[in-house]
Amino acid sequence: MKRFYPILTAFILAFAVSKVKAQSGNGGFSALIQSGPADATKLVNAYGEPLFKGIGVGLNSGWYNTAKTKKLLHFDARISVSAAFVPASDKTFDVTQIGLSNNIRPHDAGQTIAPTFGGDKNTQGPLLDIYDDNGQKVGSFNTPSGKLGFVPAPQVQLTIGLVQNTDLTIRGIPSVSIGSGNNISSIGFGLRHDLIQDFLGGKAAKIIPFDLAVAFGYSHLNMNIGLDVQPDDGAKPKDSQQSTDFSNQHVDATFNNLMVQVIFSKKIAFFTPFVSVGYNNTHTAFGTIGNFPITTGETITGTSTYTTYTNPINISETSIDGFRADLGFQLTPGFFRIFVSGSLAQYSSVNAGIGFGF
Repeated sequence: MKRFYPILTAFILAFAVSKVKAQSGNGGFSALIQSGPADATKLVNAYGEPLFKGIGVGLNSGWYNTAKTKKLLHFDARISVSAAFVPASDKTFDVTQIGLSNNIRPHDAGQTIAPTFGGDKNTQGPLLDIYDDNGQKVGSFNTPSGKLGFVPAPQVQLTIGLVQNTDLTIRGIPSVSIGSGNNISSIGFGLRHDLIQDFLGGKAAKIIPFDLAVAFGYSHLNMNIGLDVQPDDGAKPKDSQQSTDFSNQHVDATFNNLMVQVIFSKKIAFFTPFVSVGYNNTHTAFGTIGNFPITTGETITGTSTYTTYTNPINISETSIDGFRADLGFQLTPGFFRIFVSGSLAQYSSVNAGIGFGF
């Protein structure tokens, strides 16, 4: 898939609300699929793992910056951006350790370490050779270089006070176009409940010197990116069974994110420091949909032939699953909101933003 690498780049840039500019393609993924969808799936998963984890950490960030719930029908609107940092352990992977078949072999047995999406953008991946089922070499390719050492993710949300010391948060991004046929959208909701007031009511502020709340957040992100992969110049179908309809090729990806946390905070004038501990989880589903022509051989006259693979890449995994802790503060001068926080999870991250409310 010659456009797989720039498509992932476009996705990240869209999250940062930047102008999307796909770079020239790298033939690595296209070559990988020639050896079979299973090997392509493993290599794309290994390369994209920091992207999947970073999106999960980012989308589970920035929900709340105080344990104090909103009063009935009071509101808070905000926009923020998170950045999840890829650790050194996830900047590279060993192509011989991800279960590839014998159709994919390192050209040099001493060069097997490849950069991931979060790896060095100036480092080209190792050269891999492709073999057919008869053991004949049919091509070679380099795995892609890295792109970003961090993964950005925006959050736009509205919180409104309900009854019984509880408030509701709705967050989302409307469908954002990043070119013809390409779009990203997300939706989510959260609940926060003040525990201390359940027991002490209006006397809570006089008896307990801090606020304590439990919070829950769920979000769903969907990505659809159009692709246009056509047969190599002059290539013919392997046989009459091969589809020649390549009109509906696209990437379809979803990220389902869950966050549960306990929040402690203390308001001092318009300054509110907070700390929270909890659990976060992200399930990633990432696949290529449609028919893809892959050159797999040639006729006795030397004409290339292709085999058509349907939905060749299919990744479904739990990318994030475990503990997270957040520490930060919120400034509330009048109607304005300014907040900053940092988190420790599978990836460390920062979150900052602005808003208004009362």
